[in-house]
Amino acid sequence: MILLNSKLGLNPEVIERARTAARNIALETQGFIDKNTTVTVERTVARLLGIDGVDEIEKPLPNVVIDNIKDGGGLSEGAAFWIGNAMVNTGLSPQEIAEKVNVGEIDLTKLPIADNDKIYKTVWEIAKKTTTGIKQNRKFREDFIRNVGEGKKPYLYVIVATGNIYEDIVQAQAAARQGADVIAVIRTTAQSLLDYVPYGPTTEGFGGTYATQENFRLMREALDEVGKDVGRYIRLCNYCSGLCMPEIAAMGALERLDVMLNDALYGILFRDINMQRTIIDQFFSRVINGYAGIIINTGEDNYLTTADAVEEAHTVLASQFINEQYALLAGIPEEQMGLGHAFEMNPKLENGFLLELAQAQMTREVFPKAPLKYMPPTKFMTGNIFRGHVQDALFNLVSIWTGQGIQLLGMLTEAIHTPLLHDRMLSIENAQYIFNNARDLGEEIEFKQDGMIQKRAQYVLGEAEKMLVDIEKEGIFATIEKGKFGGVKRALEGGKGLKGVIEKSDNYFNPFIELMLGGDK
Repeated sequence: MILLNSKLGLNPEVIERARTAARNIALETQGFIDKNTTVTVERTVARLLGIDGVDEIEKPLPNVVIDNIKDGGGLSEGAAFWIGNAMVNTGLSPQEIAEKVNVGEIDLTKLPIADNDKIYKTVWEIAKKTTTGIKQNRKFREDFIRNVGEGKKPYLYVIVATGNIYEDIVQAQAAARQGADVIAVIRTTAQSLLDYVPYGPTTEGFGGTYATQENFRLMREALDEVGKDVGRYIRLCNYCSGLCMPEIAAMGALERLDVMLNDALYGILFRDINMQRTIIDQFFSRVINGYAGIIINTGEDNYLTTADAVEEAHTVLASQFINEQYALLAGIPEEQMGLGHAFEMNPKLENGFLLELAQAQMTREVFPKAPLKYMPPTKFMTGNIFRGHVQDALFNLVSIWTGQGIQLLGMLTEAIHTPLLHDRMLSIENAQYIFNNARDLGEEIEFKQDGMIQKRAQYVLGEAEKMLVDIEKEGIFATIEKGKFGGVKRALEGGKGLKGVIEKSDNYFNPFIELMLGGDK
């Protein structure tokens, strides 16, 4: 049997077996997710209830509040319970309560316990206002695109990474005027390992700029301004991976980000964040992203920085299947799944272009509704900018040929420095030239039956299906411990953040999961 309209002769039964195994993998861990919460999830609830700001030593007030609850042994009931209880007892707003907790005037777990129904109703009213605001942000985006317009797919995605939000704005607006459709503000090195979110506008960062709510607001405002000038909605991207996944997702929803880096496994494999912590955090972060209409970008491209792109291609596909199923459980539709993959084979490999084409076409056929985020060559970029520009051109050709959705443009100076304005311009011109000249190439080309391209795609799919069936038997945690993704091994009890995992009590509630997954669209 062959997949309908498949140029690669892919067997739909193999795809369905792979998808079913991935679904069972996700469902098994969903039981674990539902029984537990984390300090980050609870800080996110506090933020969504309106708590913001920092204390006298720059400690975020959401951290202050959650630490107070945790120190009192009450975190298993959840932040919503204790904040709601304090509101019923005092008549104060969540922000006023946080400020009093900070100065020692309120100890949340020492207050008398009010009637459960009153607590729930009080919190629900505030939560409803927050979700209404997020819905309005989503409507603003949709209206802007309908009334003003947007770029053609693949969206041209470029990065700014100066470390200074105000300089990032200058570069972002210039890139939009040059033709960029998505601006990714690269996050400063190692922010993913901070168990708090910095506050306010930032002007210093290494390798990128701090992800803060104020930085999000400033960049969103700047891109809306330039979007009106150029007649295109310019999407804003940042990162909600790391120890603060759901918190940063919430900030993105509040400030109308459009794309967020969000992977179920990335933090475990590449930042050594505890797998139990990450699996719980990714769920709430994705619930928020799904509700806000934010496209998630997964990080499968990273596997190919630590493993060979030819030998380990099936692990990329297997992870895409898993990320898809975790996303569906969190309410993210396929149209918001920017599943990641990359053009990362050694350019000296004979027929490497054909193998890259097979991988990209296979990904497109297996996930027909997903926008797909295609990553450029990085591992084999060198100081030879001329060869690098050709590598990027071939990458762009594969993208338009196979109908990718989001194209992170390669930079000819990738191996030398953070892109300069003219580097970015050359990359945009490269993509525009190829996309325009080969716009409908994919509709005109068929692949040789049982040729190299078809056989390669069928082989990779088959290996991914076998891997997923094995993971289904072993469980995702055991698989990660054995190092089957990217050649990276992590321990169940190891990594950063395990102490922030807490089992829920029977009294626990999170109004935002109820609202965002409960059909309140």
